Amino acid sequence: LAMFSPQMGVMPEIAQAVEEMDWLLPTDIQAESIPLILGGGDVLMAAETGSGKTGAFSIPVIQIVYETLKDQQEGKKGRSAVKTGGAVFNKWQMNPYDRSPAFAIGPDGLCCQSREFKEWHGCRSTKAVTKGKYYYEVTCSDQGLCRVGWSTAQASLDLGTDKYGFGFGGTGKKSHNKQFDSYGEEFTMHDTIGCYIDPDKGQVSFSKNGNDLGLAFEIPPQLKNQAFFASCVLKNAELKFNFGDEPFKNQPKDGYVALSQASDGHVVKSSQTGDAKVSQVKSSSNAPRALIIEPSKELAEQTLNNVNQFKKYVDNPKLRDLLIIGGVAAKEQLSILESGVDIVVGTPGRLDDLISTGKLDLSQVRFLVLDECDGLLTAGYTDFIMRIYNQIPQVTSDGKRLQVIVCSATLHSFDVKKLSEKIMHFPTWVDLKGEDSVPETVHHVVVPVNPKKDRIWEKLGKNHIRKCGQRPLRF
Repeated sequence: LAMFSPQMGVMPEIAQAVEEMDWLLPTDIQAESIPLILGGGDVLMAAETGSGKTGAFSIPVIQIVYETLKDQQEGKKGRSAVKTGGAVFNKWQMNPYDRSPAFAIGPDGLCCQSREFKEWHGCRSTKAVTKGKYYYEVTCSDQGLCRVGWSTAQASLDLGTDKYGFGFGGTGKKSHNKQFDSYGEEFTMHDTIGCYIDPDKGQVSFSKNGNDLGLAFEIPPQLKNQAFFASCVLKNAELKFNFGDEPFKNQPKDGYVALSQASDGHVVKSSQTGDAKVSQVKSSSNAPRALIIEPSKELAEQTLNNVNQFKKYVDNPKLRDLLIIGGVAAKEQLSILESGVDIVVGTPGRLDDLISTGKLDLSQVRFLVLDECDGLLTAGYTDFIMRIYNQIPQVTSDGKRLQVIVCSATLHSFDVKKLSEKIMHFPTWVDLKGEDSVPETVHHVVVPVNPKKDRIWEKLGKNHIRKCGQRPLRF
């Protein structure tokens, strides 16, 4: 009980249920993953059969869903929503509501990443300046491609390719209105780029590691009264922004000050807010807080079984769960949905039917778990996953960010990596085995036989080898 409670942050009610299951110690995958998920992050875990991976995601999912419902029950929902919505636009950070689909922003609003190899993805800041002389810094975290600079609200997120944006790229090119010209010098990992703007004089310039690279752009007269946002565009790259709340690595030129010190009269907040993308409060009972997707009916039943065991002592409010699989009368499932559900475990076929007809509402989903993700993708469910992901708000009505948990037999599958880049934000990889490893629960047996002379092997078909807690291994 002690191992699953104070040290891992698991609530006592769940720990008590775990103790009754004779789980004396957490498995490796549980010890690594549970604290990460409880901490609010996206997690990718490599988990073989028998590793305890179902507990690794079920325990924190149950706890966070319970805590979310408890807060709502106690009337804390409104405060959370106000705190999240207001805080984003009261400080300088990158705007989660003004970005490309595959552009990820860290919890601090300053660390930005896109892992797309073929496409550019961009973002703008939450606020812009109209007057004064301002500066911010960007530090490159890896060797990917990027452009940084300034753009207006009218600009595309592909910085520097239209007439409303001014960018400086790692290849040593400045760009504006699809024109790329040599400027300064190349920059890459560990380099810090300073971005200057003087809307009054209509000038944009940059520095590299404190060295002034000179005037880059004269802002056209028709744009001089526009508000300019800090902007970037990435291709398989990661950047860290500093708007002045932390000490700059290199002090700006004379007369320029940090964006974070911009006077209110010079600042305009972004019109791209979360109103359209943040889910609204719904009274509908068919809006679960967690959706766990399994590739097969058997795995879905097994997972729901574990969920029921773990939540045995969770009370006030009790958590309501539902199994949505084919081969069962849809009428029963609809009846349970109407009475209210908090956690849904299901398979893609039946889930798709209920979601597409509006019977299952995704507006309050706080957790999306893809179990045996490699199996889901092999079975051709990539489009289904992307379709439901795009229907789930990135921030719920109580101000909570969507968490995505992906479990796979191996994290080194190209398809799993590609999907994770699209739907996960700065995921932590929990891979205790590494690439090309063989799970300890898999036992290899080589039996050389002459099928014509030695017929003993036929008898093996009538028997099977059992391993405690495992499905039968058949020859």
